[in-house]
Amino acid sequence: MACYERLKRQGPTGAAVVLPRGTPMTYALTERATHDHIPLLTPGLGRSDASDGRVFPYVFTVPSNYWSQNTAKIRFIGQQAGGMEQLKGLKIVHVYIDSDFGKETLPILDQQAARYGFAVQHLAMQPPGLDQKETWRRVKAAQPDWVILRSAGIMTSTALKEAAQVGFPRDKMVGNAPACSEQDMALAGEAARGFICATYHAAGTDFPLIQEILKYVYARGKGLGPQSDVGTTFWTRGMLRALLTTEAIRTAMRHFGNQPLTGAQVQWGFEHLTITPASLKELGAEGLLPPLTLSCRDHEGGGGVKFQQWDGKQ
Repeated sequence: MACYERLKRQGPTGAAVVLPRGTPMTYALTERATHDHIPLLTPGLGRSDASDGRVFPYVFTVPSNYWSQNTAKIRFIGQQAGGMEQLKGLKIVHVYIDSDFGKETLPILDQQAARYGFAVQHLAMQPPGLDQKETWRRVKAAQPDWVILRSAGIMTSTALKEAAQVGFPRDKMVGNAPACSEQDMALAGEAARGFICATYHAAGTDFPLIQEILKYVYARGKGLGPQSDVGTTFWTRGMLRALLTTEAIRTAMRHFGNQPLTGAQVQWGFEHLTITPASLKELGAEGLLPPLTLSCRDHEGGGGVKFQQWDGKQ
């Protein structure tokens, strides 16, 4: 918060956009940034209800909020079961961190359980989540068909190790986007193999945009951090934040002119941002990010979700 206050007035027009790193900071900044007329870009994280731009005009959850990711998980489990009607009678255990981030999907999971006829049991993990033995003993006792894991950081690798200890198959576990990093999978070792995650972008470096970054940035010694990070989950998300910010500013400049923009002008740029399949191809990001269209009402832009599975190496 001190950093936000220090930076928000810098430059000729003040901060054009702020990118909070996680849900706690997003919750803390929502009212303050709205008062300051500075848009918050929270791709794939933050508070899901902020997708409604009529209520939260300065928060953008593009391209997929936690509620959309959760709905996609239920659809994914339904597909694996042979159809959404096959969800009836299934048992799902929801293991989550006991925080605002962890609790985001509790009400929507309960509603979906009632709608589709599956049973859901919520098991909270106390932060930082290093001691999960009792939680996974309860998972084993419940004998669920699937586990939905809502975690991040060291909590993810700990959960995967404990799941292996009690014999719960990792290919019947679906994690959220923050649980998808290579670093967390590597920490879990063999216990991570087969783990599935919902995410909002593709993996790897096989995209023209990333190849150009390697050629024009890293090959010239201007890359921040090791080149081996390129194409990994956290690197890609940082790059996509830059892409979305740049395209929103470009959209705003077409309207307001090529000049330093205020936060309110960049907010207009986000609300008029459209990234089509053709523009993704032009950017060299085809298949990396879903097409999206934002509006004054819709600050999420489509809710596209992909699923990825850890094979032990990638």
